[in-house]
Amino acid sequence: MTTGYNGAPMGVKNCLDRGICLREELGVPSGQRHEICRGLHAEQNAIIQAAYHGVNIKDSVIYCTNQPCAQCAKMIINSGIRKIYYINDYPDELAQSLLQEAGVDLIKLTDSLADE
Repeated sequence: MTTGYNGAPMGVKNCLDRGICLREELGVPSGQRHEICRGLHAEQNAIIQAAYHGVNIKDSVIYCTNQPCAQCAKMIINSGIRKIYYINDYPDELAQSLLQEAGVDLIKLTDSLADE
């Protein structure tokens, strides 16, 4: 239906092109202060691409490399996605709690399934 990528919005330079990453410069740990990052997560971009191209994603499934963060979890919930398959854990208990409360299935793929 759609795909997503980690990166800056269309027409906007990413940190590498600018030669500076504000999060790195400020020493912001992974998983914190997403609002000062120029980039979007792949989940966000997949949802945005669906809206941009008029693709209905209500009751759909999303496949992610990492468990979504809280920001992505909120977007996933409101977009109507019902199931998330992911490979790697991400230390975000709020995301897990939000998804569980909203009834969105969060399914970690085992090593054997991830290799298929």
